[in-house]
Amino acid sequence: MLFGGRMDRKLSTPTTIMSSDRATALETAERVKGGEEADNIGNTLEIGAYFGLWYALNIGYNVYNKKALNAVPLPWTLATIQLFAGLPCVFVLWGLGARKKPKLSFENVKTLTPSALCHLGTHVGAVLSLGAGAVSFTHIVKASEPVVSAIMSALFLKQIMPVPVYLSLLPVIGGVGLASLKELSFTWLAFGTAMLSNVASAGRGILSKGLMGQDIGENLDASNLYAVLTMIAFAFLLPASLCIESPELVSSSIAAAVEKGTTKMVLAWYTVLSGLFYYFYNEVAFLALSKVAPVTHAVGNTIKRVVIILATVVIFGNKLTPLGAAGSGIAIMGTLLYSLVKNKYK
Repeated sequence: MLFGGRMDRKLSTPTTIMSSDRATALETAERVKGGEEADNIGNTLEIGAYFGLWYALNIGYNVYNKKALNAVPLPWTLATIQLFAGLPCVFVLWGLGARKKPKLSFENVKTLTPSALCHLGTHVGAVLSLGAGAVSFTHIVKASEPVVSAIMSALFLKQIMPVPVYLSLLPVIGGVGLASLKELSFTWLAFGTAMLSNVASAGRGILSKGLMGQDIGENLDASNLYAVLTMIAFAFLLPASLCIESPELVSSSIAAAVEKGTTKMVLAWYTVLSGLFYYFYNEVAFLALSKVAPVTHAVGNTIKRVVIILATVVIFGNKLTPLGAAGSGIAIMGTLLYSLVKNKYK
């Protein structure tokens, strides 16, 4: 009995320890799993907040941009103000130390200038198009940007993609053509300037490829790089805008708008809001897109165009013909298909 009792104690001790270790391990695993789930939920909520803010700011920009252009047909002046509007906020952040100041040499600025000019062309082309036609039509044409990008990449970077990728572009081309054919707000100026914006945007992407690996300054994270490109673009646009739309023309256009019932305060409100929405939707887009995979980026960008078209159709009452609606749907879904196929053949 004594021996048996001793054996019982000897056997029970390791079993108890093993059970305790197993329980501790299970508790630790559950805590880790719970932490990971909390992190995943937090990350999902953060991405959702970025996308929601990106869409909301983008809608705000398109709405107030169009309201300003409807009141005063001064697209060059408006584009100039919009490029400048967000810069004072950036200067304040740099001054307070909330964001590190970029350090650039003259050579760095020269290196970034071609990309800044493409950034300028992307913005001015879009503003001119929005002034010449409906917001919905501009975004239908802008959906064809992957086509332009594929052509320019083949010509300048010698990047030839697999045949299925090129075939996936056919719905984009067909959809834009179909929407343009009977679209009530179609004008050649709106179409041409939207395509100019596409070409400039594709050019910016190609030039960005060339910048990779180069020394282009210190503290140039995504937000600071966008601020620097915007400053360079503004410096080029300001004199051109003053030549194309003189101060006299601006004054007479404002006076005409006031006569029609739009006050100077309302005009200023539209202009400043469009500029702030423009700058910050781009900043938020950088934050949102840095958090997701390329496929999610493609889906998000496609949904963004749908949301903008629907919102502006409701707000401005622009009517889409059935053919235009079908064409825009095909073009936008074609853009998504292209992005998915291209990602598959990477």
